[in-house]
Amino acid sequence: MYICVCKAVTDSQILTAIEKGACSRKQLTQCFGLGKECGKCNQEVIALLKQAAIAPAQ
Repeated sequence: MYICVCKAVTDSQILTAIEKGACSRKQLTQCFGLGKECGKCNQEVIALLKQAAIAPAQ
């Protein structure tokens, strides 16, 4: 599902970046440009970061 429509970034792309070590919204913004246009994706990005932080390592 698209999280950032402005930059066409999906939840899968964000989760992959988190798995590879991105651990903050700032890092994800640097990777994808998230939140720089309209900012509507910021809450979803934060929720994905929290979800990844509490999910058990696989």
